[in-house]
Amino acid sequence: MPSGKEIRNKIKSVENTRKITKAMEMVAASKMRKAQDRMRAARPYSEKIRNIAANLGKANPEYVHPFMKVNDAKTAGVIVITTDKGLCGGMNTNVLRAVTTKLRELQGAGVSTEAVAIGNKGLGFLNRVGAKVVSHVTGLGDTPHLDKLIGPVKVLLDAYAEGKINAVYLSYTKFINTMKQESVVEQLLPLSSEQMQADKSGPSWDYIYEPDAQAVIDELLVRYVESLIYQAVAENMASEQSARMVAMKAATDNAGNVINELKLVYNKTRQAAITKELSEIVAGAAAV
Repeated sequence: MPSGKEIRNKIKSVENTRKITKAMEMVAASKMRKAQDRMRAARPYSEKIRNIAANLGKANPEYVHPFMKVNDAKTAGVIVITTDKGLCGGMNTNVLRAVTTKLRELQGAGVSTEAVAIGNKGLGFLNRVGAKVVSHVTGLGDTPHLDKLIGPVKVLLDAYAEGKINAVYLSYTKFINTMKQESVVEQLLPLSSEQMQADKSGPSWDYIYEPDAQAVIDELLVRYVESLIYQAVAENMASEQSARMVAMKAATDNAGNVINELKLVYNKTRQAAITKELSEIVAGAAAV
């Protein structure tokens, strides 16, 4: 049985760990609220762009943007969004498992893949499994910036527009609520006709174009796809802070349980030592 001093040191060590996890839980809770606000603020923007692009497409049915065309290339693109840091439970593991399933599915269909990694954990994983990473971005911090995301993602968007890849998939952790986050792999390109349906509830618009309809639709659809990726990154960041808060709360609770158990062991050890000492005194007195 360990000595009383060893147990006291262990209790002190676990108490220090509990203080750290409690602080991290509170920081994550604070960041989570800001991340959720950013995520909600981005939604109306992408919805508005999608609606305008859909109305433009309806007004110009003869022009089909490359993002809406289907091609038969034998390569697919995958955008993998993960976190830069750990300590957020099984969040990254779940999304990377979903990515692995998709990569195997594509491989089984005889389609090779090119990947873009957003986040350090995803980049490390893709390098370990030997996936072809064409570009990556890490160190985004707590706030997603579109200018940092556009460069790496444009590699796949341009490849699709040129007909070099047949589809682009987007994998990230979707924020549902504080306690629940869901790993998803969605098809980003080609844009489906259902996605680009105009909002029938509102009035129909007639547009005057400058310079021309094709240039405006081209620019808008690129912005729409970029906004979808930004939205996915914002959702992933909100999920990260929620998952970290829950994981750190669980760690704090576990540390509390460990401390209680150690205190129980310490008291038993101390009691045993006192009993032994008393027995020795009594035995000595009896001998005299």
